[in-house]
Amino acid sequence: MQEVAPDVFCVEGTAVNWVLLRDGTELTLIDAGWPGDTSAVEDSIRMLGRHPIDVQAVLLTHAHLDHMGAINHFHQKYATPVFMSSAEVPHARDGHLEQAKPTDIIKRCYRPSALRWTARIMVAGALKPVQIAHAEPYPTPGPLDVPGAPVPVACAGHTSGHSAFHLPDKGVLVTGDALVTGHPLSPLSGPQLLPPFFAHAPAEAEAALQCLAGVDAEVLIPGHGMPWRGTPAVAAEQARRHARTSNTL
Repeated sequence: MQEVAPDVFCVEGTAVNWVLLRDGTELTLIDAGWPGDTSAVEDSIRMLGRHPIDVQAVLLTHAHLDHMGAINHFHQKYATPVFMSSAEVPHARDGHLEQAKPTDIIKRCYRPSALRWTARIMVAGALKPVQIAHAEPYPTPGPLDVPGAPVPVACAGHTSGHSAFHLPDKGVLVTGDALVTGHPLSPLSGPQLLPPFFAHAPAEAEAALQCLAGVDAEVLIPGHGMPWRGTPAVAAEQARRHARTSNTL
């Protein structure tokens, strides 16, 4: 766990991150790892001296299995609501996710790093279907009435309803998978797009960098890779440059 700004914590699970926002005794959870990360999500909350029931809401950047894993557990055990963009709600509810297929992964397992990552995510629940029947759209535009008051930033492309979350008073942008800083299937380090086969609409995913570039922040917390200090504008330009010059997968 890393406190990247006061009361803003980035936690790494099975090659994926989630974020905890603390406001007094209450918390917001952004993303929730793989199903196999559920106990690690709870442990990260207890590391802050809090109980999972203190999570007032889960926010989902996008409906992919590696971000949805603990959400149903929190709802069933603690009645925690989950909010996401209205475009993501149908996918989360019916389980028809805009994500890479198993064959997309298997094709790349000739690389030892890809094979190791694939083995890890299989154990974490990569083949376990997840449906979030209680998924709800953001109740209001603008800052959400949850601890940390994050502001959703629409940046569709990786999925058709992907959101980032801006924390204006902390100078932090939680980018989800719209902009990452590393991934086991990428040879790159630093701000980048995920390999194109992960995206629902790769051209739109690159265009969505412009949505992030205009956000006023000094720290980025990605869905994959380490937090990055610098402006979204600089990060987006680096990601574009990598996209133009890389032969990534």
